[in-house]
This record gives sequence, structure tokens and C-alpha cells, in this order.
Amino acid sequence: MDFLKYKGYKGSVEYSEKDNCLFGKVQGMSKDLILYEGATLEDLRADFEAAVDDYLEGCRAEGVEPKKPYSGVLNLRMSPELHSQVAVVAATSGTSINEYINVAISHQLQEDMVQYGKSSKKRS
Repeated sequence: MDFLKYKGYKGSVEYSEKDNCLFGKVQGMSKDLILYEGATLEDLRADFEAAVDDYLEGCRAEGVEPKKPYSGVLNLRMSPELHSQVAVVAATSGTSINEYINVAISHQLQEDMVQYGKSSKKRS
């Protein structure tokens, strides 16, 4: 799936057959909701950018720091048994649980991206 991108924010692109319009929302916002719509892709992109600008301006006017999507902090729930296994393997490999989980997720993402025809390899 492709996303609209603007000022560090990513927005979805969806279609409503009932309303015969495109719509979307900014992804990765934990508490703030930014929605937009349009009849054409150009309208959708313009409304997306205006919605992001409005959000940023509203934050400035209220004196609050705008939320950034995907802060990098993730609360992960798992069974105690899995937690124990991860802790043992991480300690055995000389790494932290956090680093072990990051590496495991990165490897799985690489496999999934290849399977779905997208490359997630970083370009130098």
C-alpha cells in the first residue's frame, strides 16, 4: 500500500463506494485524529496537506508540541513463557531483550517485504 507523505506524516488512501469519494487518515497518531477527503487524488492530496498544516498550526496556537507518528516506543504484550524464552536467548547472545526483538522484527520484515514485492533495504 502506498501512502501520501507530507512534513513527516503519512496518510492512507481509501475509497468509499457509498459516498463515491476518496478519504484517509494520518497513520501512527496515538491520540490525535487527522482526517481528509477528496473527489480526486489531487483533491485528496490537497486536503491531506491542508489537514496536516491545520493540525500543526493548531498545536502552535495552543502552545503544545505536535505529536509525531510512530514515536519509536511500543508496548508489547506477550505470554510469560515467550518473555522468558526471549530473555534467555537475548542474554545468551549478549544482547538486550529490546535489541533482540528489534533484530527479530527486522528479519521478519525483510522476509515479508520480499514476499510482497517491496524492498525495505536501506540505501546508502
